[in-house]
Amino acid sequence: MSITTLVLGQSGTGKTASLRNLDPAKVALIKATEKPLPFRAAGWNQYTTDAWAMMIQAARKAVANGKEIVVVDDFQYLMANEFMRRSDEKGFEKFTEIARHAWEVISAMSALPVHVRVYILSHTQDDDYGRTKIKTIGKMLDEKITLEGLFTTVLRTQVQDGNYQFRTVNNGSDTVKAPMGMFDDEIIENDLAAVDQAVCDYYGITQQQEQSA
Repeated sequence: MSITTLVLGQSGTGKTASLRNLDPAKVALIKATEKPLPFRAAGWNQYTTDAWAMMIQAARKAVANGKEIVVVDDFQYLMANEFMRRSDEKGFEKFTEIARHAWEVISAMSALPVHVRVYILSHTQDDDYGRTKIKTIGKMLDEKITLEGLFTTVLRTQVQDGNYQFRTVNNGSDTVKAPMGMFDDEIIENDLAAVDQAVCDYYGITQQQEQSA
């Protein structure tokens, strides 16, 4: 079982930029939409697909080829793009299928080898009660599955005085959470390399384990 982390935030608040200090040689970057990275991207290879089965296949192949970190960017478009392609379909069955496809991706990522860390980046939305959660395609999907419930760690971006940060503690109206003691501070820099080091330290993932797993 891999270690999966959900990173939530509005567009432009530093989700993708948080990849900047990761070693691209160790990372499989899978994107649901095609767009340039928001930092100098030397050495980065990107695979773009919004097809759930191909996303799973790409992650498994990358890990088999030695990648130890999988990043899925713009995850919400996995759902939104399928919904738009199927917008002419009548009935509610498509919502169940779209929910299942999102669940299939997260489940497959969670089933990768134990040394692998997976980071799924997605936009947020506010529900009718003012609670901030992962963006889906509406109430029909939300009734089928609570995606945050599939993760032990959920981080959320924020921007304060020009500083791009991650929140690690729930504020009472969002879905942020982290294991006790994983992070020393409630607010940390939006640096996914530092987050990954904290994950490795917390779960005892070492270089020797990575090479032998």
